Amino acid sequence: MPPVFIDTHAHLYLHEFDADRDMVIESALQSGVNKILLPNIDSSSIDAMNSLSCRFPEVCHPMIGLHPTSVKKNYADELELVGQALKTNSYCAIGEIGIDLYWDKTHFKEQCLAFARQLDIALHFGLPVVIHARESFHEILEILEGYRNKGLTGVFHAFTGSLDIAEKIISLGFKMGIGGILTYKKSLLPEVIREIDLKHLVLETDSPYLAPVPFRGKRNESSYIPYIAGALQQIKNTTLDEISQVTTNNAIQLFQLDKYVRS
Repeated sequence: MPPVFIDTHAHLYLHEFDADRDMVIESALQSGVNKILLPNIDSSSIDAMNSLSCRFPEVCHPMIGLHPTSVKKNYADELELVGQALKTNSYCAIGEIGIDLYWDKTHFKEQCLAFARQLDIALHFGLPVVIHARESFHEILEILEGYRNKGLTGVFHAFTGSLDIAEKIISLGFKMGIGGILTYKKSLLPEVIREIDLKHLVLETDSPYLAPVPFRGKRNESSYIPYIAGALQQIKNTTLDEISQVTTNNAIQLFQLDKYVRS
């Protein structure tokens, strides 16, 4: 049986896929990627995301949340829409949420408040969180300390931190999402990942962003997951079957995807 993978983070509902979205999903399935998790951005992306999930209910599973770069002074209104969505639809996670100090620090206070509020929402609904942590590991980990031992789970999307940060993430009960950055020539991530047990990792593309080698600089797709898995296989000196089995099981357990699997 060929390896089976899950892309735990892909924005396939964005306009970059308008011309060939169905083909992109079919290509992913042909590549062994049988499930694709869709993180939300803000109120403007909910309809497109939900529509895609309805068209491919066995493959595409949506999340709901407010992305940190979309957090403005009206963040409370956006979070109200997140709450409304949770009452009418089923979601596999609260995400993509977090803090981003790379693009704009203007609404840092609001980002922190929105992040904490969405952690509370996740606990209330018993859902994992998908965390965006760009140049904000310290700030996010400080907030998460207040949730230690409360049952909160999730994944640090597009992980690029140090081994020390990885160990802190693991101590909090979270996993790390590994994507195309693992394949980049100057990336320091392989040295960190070499020291981390596979049980703490899930695979992702962040499509259409961060395409792995040999597609770097081009539009990323879920069908490229095997390239990331192959890089991880070499780093961990194991088999592709083990990478497939462990990371897929990690994703199924974290996002409670067993309820979407046909008996």
